[in-house]
Amino acid sequence: MYQATPFLMGIAVAAAALAGKYGIQAWHAIKTRPPTPRLRKFYEGGFQKTMTRREAALILGVRENATPEKVKEAHRRVMVANHPDAGGSHYLASKINEAKDVMLRKSRNSSGSAF
Repeated sequence: MYQATPFLMGIAVAAAALAGKYGIQAWHAIKTRPPTPRLRKFYEGGFQKTMTRREAALILGVRENATPEKVKEAHRRVMVANHPDAGGSHYLASKINEAKDVMLRKSRNSSGSAF
């Protein structure tokens, strides 16, 4: 009985050392992993018949009181991702352009969208 106690203690120390080693390796793997992007919550509604400033701001991803420079920058960013020549939709491109016009308070036709 007295000879088994040091043996069991040695096994416990070895198990603790191995668990610590793998724990440190896992911690380093988690720390060096590239950060995952946060999931953005997008507006889930459809388009309104006539576009409002709120809807235009949601489409472009800016605030309703954004400066013209911010609106133009956001328009360019969204159009690059949705341009018809790059596989995007003509309908979405027209809505994005309409959103820019609404935010910049440019005149537009009475129906709003071309579609």
